[in-house]
Amino acid sequence: MNDHEELFTIGQLARRTGLPVRTIRFWSDIDVVPPTGRSTGGYRLYDAEAVARLDLVRTLRELGLDLETVRSVLARQGGVADVARAHAEALDAEIRILRLRRAVLRSVARRGSTIEEMRLMNDMARLSAGERQRIIDEFVDGAFAGVPADAPGAGIAGAMRQLPAELPDDPTDEQVDAWVELATLAGDEDFRRRVREMATAGAAAEQSPSYDAASVAEHAGAAAEAGIDPASAGGRAVLERIAGVDVPAAERIRLAEQVELLTDRRVERYWELMGVLHGRPPFPSQVAAFEWFAAALRAHA
Repeated sequence: MNDHEELFTIGQLARRTGLPVRTIRFWSDIDVVPPTGRSTGGYRLYDAEAVARLDLVRTLRELGLDLETVRSVLARQGGVADVARAHAEALDAEIRILRLRRAVLRSVARRGSTIEEMRLMNDMARLSAGERQRIIDEFVDGAFAGVPADAPGAGIAGAMRQLPAELPDDPTDEQVDAWVELATLAGDEDFRRRVREMATAGAAAEQSPSYDAASVAEHAGAAAEAGIDPASAGGRAVLERIAGVDVPAAERIRLAEQVELLTDRRVERYWELMGVLHGRPPFPSQVAAFEWFAAALRAHA
């Protein structure tokens, strides 16, 4: 120890850092921030490196790390420069968390959220990127359990997992809302069953396609937007443009059932939310077109 190096007692250290004396003493007792030496009267003394370590320990604890993990982090550090570098990285993590919590609070204030919604949003803000991904993975695993990986309808499973590893440092209100809504959807058992049902049905449908999806989107979409009644004569004309004239009634019913099975507004919403989180431009909704198509098939069966 350098004779000219400034040393601090626990009391002085407490005044410099704002930490309680009892906290510093406890961390010192368990060798998380060991003293540099002792005074002639036996009091513990600490140098500048101990001050830096103490600041780092406080930051790591505020980030939710337990003392054993903190000890492990500190064991990998050397001098003041190493501790400062680790502290800067920990502060970066803390800043990201604070920005995210700020975004959540703004969203709560803007939405007039209920207590339950606020609890969910706060819980989501505290999750790590890995924990958020786990929520999505558990949803996808449950929805596609038992569906062969090479089945045509199972192809969407991989895409459904593509949650961004992190939200932007300063996420938009729309991204925060999308993030919370996506977590809510993923935790909905009914939604999980619906996705599984669609994946299974999709495998069979792709093996024997009965209609042109692009034609449905174009013609039925235009009819739905124009407010044409699927059961009207005009609706019949649009339907025949898509599916042909000589389609038996039983086939039209079968086709309507297939379309209804593969059409769900919540699933489309899932993709919309993923797009928001990835910063992709919005895509035009096609659910209304397929709902109109299924209604027309039944009306003219």
